[in-house]
This record gives sequence, structure tokens and C-alpha cells, in this order.
Amino acid sequence: MKKTSVFASTAFICGVLLSSAAGAQGAPQTVELVKVDVLSLSAGYRASKIVGSNVVNDADETIGKIDDLLISPDGKQPFAVLSIGGFLGVGSHLVVVPYDTLTFADKKVSLPGGTKEGLRLLPELKYAQQ
Repeated sequence: MKKTSVFASTAFICGVLLSSAAGAQGAPQTVELVKVDVLSLSAGYRASKIVGSNVVNDADETIGKIDDLLISPDGKQPFAVLSIGGFLGVGSHLVVVPYDTLTFADKKVSLPGGTKEGLRLLPELKYAQQ
């Protein structure tokens, strides 16, 4: 008799614990999937190939080099980090431009209307220490 009541109590406690864990999961989440044309996308520009590219202006003068790509903290906006100034990487500093200001054509990255002087006026980027 004692074994039966111990077994029944144990089963009841396990049932309560399992049902409370299931209730803590909340509402199911849904993710909306979007179909993309993978064939045309495969001919696009890969981040690993963009980083290190020279950036030219309208006069085909090199005005900087893409040092990195950043995504805004909310994950919505991409930015290009440009290394400007200096000689062979010494004395250069980093500035940020919105990614959509860059144009890509003929394996060139351009910043229409960009100048070395204009980029020097932008605030210098210092990466967070996190």
C-alpha cells in the first residue's frame, strides 16, 4: 500500500513539474521566409571580397579603402568603414559611410561625390571595447 501511494505521489509531482515547464514556453514564434533569386544573388559582391577594396570618386581617384563592414545595433542598416589618409596604413584613420552611398560597377567600388577632404571632415570611428 505504501509503495502504491509513493508511486502515485511521485507520478503526480512529475506531472505538475512537466506541465508547468510547458506553460513557461510562451506563444510559438513564427519566422517569415522570403524567396530570393539565388542565381542572380550568387553573382553579387561578397563581404570577404569587398573588405580591402579601394574606394574611388567620380574622377577615378582613390579616396580610401574599405576596412570593414558594420551593421547598426538594431541590425537594420549596413555601413562601410573606410580607412583614409596615411601612407601604407600608417597614420590612417577610420570613418563610416552608409553602405547604400557606395556604388559597385566594373569591379570598382565608388563613392559618388566623395573627396579625400570631405572624408577627413567625418568623425573618426573608434571601435567599442566590448
